[in-house]
Amino acid sequence: MSILNVLLNRDHLVVAVDTLAEDARTGAHSAGAKLLLIPQHNLVLATRGSTQFFLRIYELALQASFRADFTIEQLSAELGRVMDQLWPNYEKAAREAGLPIEQLGTELVLGGWSPKIGRMVATAYAKNDSSRKTLLQPLEGGLASPGEPLAGRPDSFAEADLLAAGKIQAAWLNSRVGRVVAGGRLLAGYLQNAQAVVKDLGPI
Repeated sequence: MSILNVLLNRDHLVVAVDTLAEDARTGAHSAGAKLLLIPQHNLVLATRGSTQFFLRIYELALQASFRADFTIEQLSAELGRVMDQLWPNYEKAAREAGLPIEQLGTELVLGGWSPKIGRMVATAYAKNDSSRKTLLQPLEGGLASPGEPLAGRPDSFAEADLLAAGKIQAAWLNSRVGRVVAGGRLLAGYLQNAQAVVKDLGPI
């Protein structure tokens, strides 16, 4: 697993992820894209967990974004059902590759500007089992995943604070798992109405 942090208020949304990717078969590390934009609608989709599953979800979300009647509300409502439909095939592919099914899991966040209500919105999704529907949670102030090492820390949009939080989370995750599962650099997507910027905040 890795890092997925979200902060939002009415006018601003920040989504931060690490870039460490691991090949499930070989264990080799690389830099992965865990945060991607749907720029024409000022939206961001980000993940913690399986990047292959994430890329498939992003592909479908991007296709949906071309619809003439597209809204973030509609995509947010559809995304959980799409994850449920795709997950059995993902599990099947993992079994065929000899990967442990119990270690499969993904967390996704879809967020951005809603013209309908005139503010930033975000929704979190979690999936790790075909027998249960995707957990869906509309976000109010944000999300920290993993949240345990950040208990008691105040929320902050400041770049230095976001980077410090990422370093704490990476150290905690790697210590808990006993190997490097989070790291690389911290990327942050900053969204407001009519603007989306992705920044590299530095190594974690």
